[in-house]
Formats: sequence, structure tokens, C-alpha cells
Amino acid sequence: MIRLEGQDWLTNSATAAVFDALEAAGGPDCARFVGGSVRNALVGRPVDDFDVATRLKPEESMAALKAAGIKVVPTGIAHGTVTAVSERKPYEITTLRCDVETDGRRAVVAFTDDWAEDAARRDFRLNALYADRTGSIFDPTGQGVEDALAGRVVFVGDPNTRIAEDYLRILRFFRFFAWYGGSDPDAEGLAACADHASGLAQLSAERVSKELMKLLAAPDPRPAIHAMRDAGVLERLFPAVSGLGAFDALCAASDDPVLRLSALMPDDPAAVVDIARGLRLPRAIEMRLAAAAGGPLDPTTGERELRALIYRLGKEAVSDRIRRGGALQTQAETAPALALIEGWPVPRLPVGGRDLAKLGLEPGPGHGLILKAFEAEWIADDFPADGHQARLTRLAKRPS
Repeated sequence: MIRLEGQDWLTNSATAAVFDALEAAGGPDCARFVGGSVRNALVGRPVDDFDVATRLKPEESMAALKAAGIKVVPTGIAHGTVTAVSERKPYEITTLRCDVETDGRRAVVAFTDDWAEDAARRDFRLNALYADRTGSIFDPTGQGVEDALAGRVVFVGDPNTRIAEDYLRILRFFRFFAWYGGSDPDAEGLAACADHASGLAQLSAERVSKELMKLLAAPDPRPAIHAMRDAGVLERLFPAVSGLGAFDALCAASDDPVLRLSALMPDDPAAVVDIARGLRLPRAIEMRLAAAAGGPLDPTTGERELRALIYRLGKEAVSDRIRRGGALQTQAETAPALALIEGWPVPRLPVGGRDLAKLGLEPGPGHGLILKAFEAEWIADDFPADGHQARLTRLAKRPS
């Protein structure tokens, strides 16, 4: 049996308190770590989520944890999940389950005490791994450990069945391939994703966008995105995507998932807003994507023009457009523009209504026109630091 070694999270006092509480109610081996923590520890990745599977029913888990003085929250009790907070660390504890009914979006579950039944309802074999508090790994599918070590993302059982249970598993297949996969995606799984791609329309936009952003945050999402295109999945999310050259170049130049996402969208702010709203992306991301869609900027753009753009659009938007425009160029070619964007202190308009009042002008619509004309000249002259009063006086005397 393979055993995890050197994992502090298995033996620390927070973990010990949780497992002591559960075992006091359910006996030895009533609880095991499952999924991400086991998989990541096995392949040498950081462990930051602690999911625990248990034979105890959720009410029994809650009672046992409360009896031990551990805070517990019924985060998903209808599906058997409670969250224990031990020494400020969350442990998501879920009763072993099997699916009774599924419709592609959600499942009706029944509780079980069979580890193999619980493993059989999971998505991929490398996620159906369990470890007890000593670090001993249990692999009910018999191939999860091998998959994890070899970089294979393979569905548990029949991939068509797994996908029909929850169409989000199509995107999870590509997301896990991006993070844990080797050279090529599993052929049978890829074919099943292609066959069921239309099922993505049944999913909530929030679930889709969450998976998509996790995929784009992978160190190198390019192979996964190319596989999505080849399987006809990418076009379900981004119908306007014609080629992936810009995306590939941008992924090599930046690890920012939002910037990578922008390379999958058209250079049309209105169309980008429609896509972003369809995905129910946060408003801040929607606005950033729309600003980046103004068109890639040449990194060799002159400093005066860059400063004018920064003033009008903001540093982030100009930086995104420079990065998109310079994706196919070297770092040496893009560095000066990015350094200017980062280092230039954006000035504020140096005049306002009070300055016009000092000239004896009565408040009214004309104030705004004069200030707008002043701003246009000030920007065109590259934000001079002086001469403001003379310029304002001249504009105030100009015939309307």
C-alpha cells in the first residue's frame, strides 16, 4: 500500500482534533481524506483544501464535532456535507454517497457506508483517491494512483455515463487535463465530451465561468483549450473564436487568466460585454474585458500617445491592450511600454469650476464646454505642468 510521507497536514493538531472527534462516534477508519488533498500530495503539488469522506451521517458528524468543541457549519447538509473549523482551518466533511437520480445538472443522493460506491460516483479516477490519517492511500478504482502519477485524466467507469450525470464534467475534464494532464487527453473521454457538448447549455452560467477561469489559471492552458476546440466544446462558449494564435502567444507571455480570456474574445467591446454577461462574470471582469477589446496596441506606440491613452482609459486597460498587441514580440520590445504604464503618475485635471469663477464667469453649461476644451488641449500638449491659467483665460474668451 502506498503511504503519503512528510505531509504536516495529516498529523497536525487541527487534523487530529477533527479525526479524533469523528472516530469517537464512528470508530476507527470511519473517515478518510479524499480527492484533491490526496491527489496533490501524491504528485507533489501544494495541498490547500481538506475534503473528508465519512461513514457517519451528517447529523452524526455534527454532533460528534460539537461534542469535541469544534465549530461546525451545515454547509450542504441535504447532500451530506458539513464544514468543521478546527484551529481556523476548514475541513469539508461529506457522508459517503451514491447517486439515486441525476439530470445533467444536479443529483439526488443516498447515503452509504461503502467506500467503493462513493468512489464510483466521482468524476475521474485520480480524484477517487482516499487516505486515512496515517497517510495510507486507498484506490477503489484500482487505477487512480497510476493515473495521477502518469498525468492521465480518465473518467471513473463509462465517460458517457459520468457526463450525463453532470455536464459540468465536460469542462472539468479539460480543466483537470490543463492542471494534471500529460501529453494528450484520454481519447475515450475526449470523444464523450465531444458527443455531449450540447449539454453545456443546461448548466448555469456561474458554474461554467468558474470552471473556465480555473482552467485559464493553469500554468499552460493551451493544450486543453486546443483540445476543447477540436472537440467542438470551445465554440459552445465562444462562437466567434476563429483561431488560437493570439491566445497561444498571450499564454506564453502572461499567466493572468482574465487577460488570457480576453484573447478568446473578439475585438468588439459590445460583443465582449454580451459574452461576459452570458457567462455571468463579475462586473469588474466584464469591464476589464470590454476595455481590452478596444484592439491590441503596438508596444512601440509613442510615449505621448501612451500617456494620453492611459489618462483616458486607465492603466489596466492600456496594459492589457499592450500585452495583447505585444504577445508575438519579445519581452525587450514590450518592456519599455509596460514600464511607462506602471511608472507614470496619472495627473488630475489641473483646473475646475473655481478657476472659471475667478475669471468672472457665471456657472452654466458653458463651464463644461470650456473645461472639456481645456482638457483636450492639455492632453494634446502632453500634460504640461504649468501655463494653466493663461490657457483657461484664452479658452474662456473664445467665441462659443
